[in-house]
Amino acid sequence: MFLYTILLSACSLWAACGGSGSSDGPEPPPTPPVIVDEEPGAPVQPTKAISMKLYAHYMPWFVKPTASGVWNHWTMSANSLKSDKSNLASHYEPLTGAYASDDEAILDYQCLLMKYAGLDGVIIDYMGESGKNDFGTIAANTKKMVSAITKAGMEFALCYDEQTALATGVFPQTDDAKDQGRTDMRFIKSNYMNKDSYAKHNNKPVLLMFGPARVTGAANWQYITNPLGDVEVVVLNGHTSNFGTPAGEFLWVNPTPDYSQYQGWTIGGAMPGFWDVYKQFGQGNGYTTYDRENGALFKRQLEAAKSAGLNWLQVSTWNDYGEGTTIEPTTQYKYQYLTLLQTFSGVNCTEAHLALILRWYQLRKSKPNDTQVAKAYAFLAAMQPAKAEEIIKTLE
Repeated sequence: MFLYTILLSACSLWAACGGSGSSDGPEPPPTPPVIVDEEPGAPVQPTKAISMKLYAHYMPWFVKPTASGVWNHWTMSANSLKSDKSNLASHYEPLTGAYASDDEAILDYQCLLMKYAGLDGVIIDYMGESGKNDFGTIAANTKKMVSAITKAGMEFALCYDEQTALATGVFPQTDDAKDQGRTDMRFIKSNYMNKDSYAKHNNKPVLLMFGPARVTGAANWQYITNPLGDVEVVVLNGHTSNFGTPAGEFLWVNPTPDYSQYQGWTIGGAMPGFWDVYKQFGQGNGYTTYDRENGALFKRQLEAAKSAGLNWLQVSTWNDYGEGTTIEPTTQYKYQYLTLLQTFSGVNCTEAHLALILRWYQLRKSKPNDTQVAKAYAFLAAMQPAKAEEIIKTLE
């Protein structure tokens, strides 16, 4: 059994001994340790009051100079972030500051926040294995997030971003795009869908597809997805005819969805708002802005999916900062959207738990190899936050 020690502060020690604070007397004896002989349990999910599966769409593409010398996706064209952050490519800044998506501390922090918000896991935006543009970095970061989400005892699925992965600018020839798509499906099947933590519906792995738009036609998609075998492919709403016969559709950026118009199995959606920076940084005219309404839009979208009787919902998004659809805690809105999820899901968790996870993250960054920090993580993952806080207090 591992042991951990809760040390009394110096002032508490003197108060207990009746000391005056004078340095004239003899040195007090060492404080005897208070021993807590307990190990964390296995990672578990909090009990929810609803049966609906809740996932967050997750972008694994952020890079900062400590990792590679560039600021991919935090600034436009990966230029340096100014000291005043005036060129941060977002209207929002995470509480942790700009981060790298391959930072294990960040990944563990994010997974714990999701867990305590009532989310079942993530749907990772995936660009395939072609190695084009920054797709190689995204592929490597996807593997790291899968490891983190699995360690936390949660689930994941992939959303194949076909519109980007197979875009004409990436693969000018349609046949090349089809072959790459088929290669990506084979990789997904062998390296992700074989994991116990991969999310399933009707006992079948689920693959979301952003599109299809670059490659269209049932015959083409039968060729591309053949390596997957018996899975449920769910396409972006309005793109069913481009695919053929998918298992269903998912919602994306629609403030007033009418789920009765969707085809097949429907994955609902809830966005907090939409406020991109494309026009601000000279990247086109941008898209329609949807005001957050101080959380009211998000609450309406959650309730719309519940009223429609949907059994899966995807929050769009956890961390697409460039489009302003984030629910990850930021300096602007703090934990607002995670506490709304706590209420909606009915988990017995509060904002105080979320703040505790941030405290754990700060220790993880300052004491990266500390075994007690690792033990505090294990208690948090096992839904034993009080035990985690005992450790955290001794280390702060």
